[in-house]
Amino acid sequence: MSSKFTRYILIAMALGIVMGAVVYDYMPENRAEIASSVNLVAMLFLRLIKMLIAPLVFATLVGGIAHMGGGSRLGRIFAKTMGWFVTASFISLLLGLVMVNLLQPGANFPGTLPDKGQSTGLPVSAFSIEKFLTHLIPTSIADAMAQNEILQIVVFAVFFAVALGAMPERAKPMLSLIEDLAHVMLKVTGYVMLFAPLAVWAAIMATVSKNGLGVLWKLVVFMGGFYLSLVILWVLLIAVGFVVIGPRYRNLLRLIREPLMIAFSTASSEAAYPKTLEGLNRFGASSRISSFVLPLGYSFNLDGTMMYCTFASLFIAQTYHIEMSLGTQLAMLGTLMITSKGVAGVPRASLVVIAATLSQFNIPEAGLLMIMGIDTFLDMGRSATNVIGNSLATAVVAKWEGELGPEHDMGSGDAVPPDSLPGDPVRA
Repeated sequence: MSSKFTRYILIAMALGIVMGAVVYDYMPENRAEIASSVNLVAMLFLRLIKMLIAPLVFATLVGGIAHMGGGSRLGRIFAKTMGWFVTASFISLLLGLVMVNLLQPGANFPGTLPDKGQSTGLPVSAFSIEKFLTHLIPTSIADAMAQNEILQIVVFAVFFAVALGAMPERAKPMLSLIEDLAHVMLKVTGYVMLFAPLAVWAAIMATVSKNGLGVLWKLVVFMGGFYLSLVILWVLLIAVGFVVIGPRYRNLLRLIREPLMIAFSTASSEAAYPKTLEGLNRFGASSRISSFVLPLGYSFNLDGTMMYCTFASLFIAQTYHIEMSLGTQLAMLGTLMITSKGVAGVPRASLVVIAATLSQFNIPEAGLLMIMGIDTFLDMGRSATNVIGNSLATAVVAKWEGELGPEHDMGSGDAVPPDSLPGDPVRA
C-alpha cells in the first residue's frame, strides 16, 4: 500500500507540473481563475488536516505524558528536546551563513532592485519577547484548538496530563477515553490521507499555473544556491541520524518518504504532521516521546526555515552591496536565533523573521520583494527539510530515553500500531 501511495503522489506531482505549465503558457487570460479554482482542492485538503491536528496532538500528548511517571522525567525529556532543537537551529543558521558567503548569489544580481523605501506589508512588529510569552499561554483551550495553535495546545496538554498522572485512580476513566480518542483520530487520519495525491496535484498545478516555471529563472542563482545548501543540510541531518541511531535509520527515511513528498508539494509542514507521527510510531518510537517532541518541533525546530533566514538576509544585503563584517553577521545569526523562536503562529513566519532582522541591521526590507514571488517554491524545500529535522529529533530523543523499540509492520487501514499508542510501553 505504501509503495502505491508514494507512486500516486509522484504521478500527481508530475501531472501538476505539466498541466500547470500548459495553463500558464496557453491560457494566459484564464490562468489566475484556473489556478484559484484548482487551488481550492488543495485548500480543502489542508483544512481537513487542520481539522485533525488539535484533537490528535491533544489526545496523543496527554496519553503519552500521563504514562511517563514523575515530573522529573518529563523535565529531563524536555531539556534533552530543547537542547537538540537549539543545537540544530544554530547549525542550520550557521550553514546558511557559510553558504551564502561562499556562493555570493547576490553579488552580481542581474535584476532591478526594489526601491529601498518600498514596504513589503509584512507584520514586522509581530515579534517581541512579551508577545511571544503572552502568546505561549492560551486564554482558552477552546480558542487554542479552534485556531490550531499547536504550542498553546502543548502547554495546556502538559498541565492536564501531569494532573491526570497525579491522580491515577480517579483519572483512569478519562485517560481511557482520551486513549480511545487517539485511536479514533488516527483512523480518521488514514481516511483523510486518501485524498493526499489529489491535493498534491492541485497544489502543484495551481502554483505553476499562477507563476509559471519561468519565474524561477529570474532568481536561478539564488534558488540554486539555496537548494544546494538544503541538500548539504539534509546530508548533515542524515549523517547524524546514522551516527546516533545506527544503520536502521535508513528505515526511518523510508517511512517518512510520504510525509516528505506531501510537505514538499503542498509547501506545508503541517500537512505532513499526521503521516510523520505515523512513520515515527511505525519506526518504533514510543508514542510518549513522538507525541511530545513532534508538536514542540513544529514551533522550535524548523531547520529548513532557520537556514533560509540567514541565507535570504545576507543575499539581500549582497544585492544592495552592503558590506557586513564577520562580527555583524554573527550578531545577525544570534538575533535570528532568538527572533525565530518567537513567531510561532505568525503567518509567513520566515518572511516576518527576516523582515524584522533586516530592519535591525539597516538592510532595506524592500529587498524581500525580490524573493516573495518565488517564496512558495522555496517553502517547498523548507517544509520538507523541517519534516526530516523533526523526525530525526524525535527518533534521537526516543533513543536516548530507551524508548526506541522494534519496527511495527501494519496492514492497510491501521494508522498507528496499537502497541505504540499512549499507555503501552515500547522500550528497546
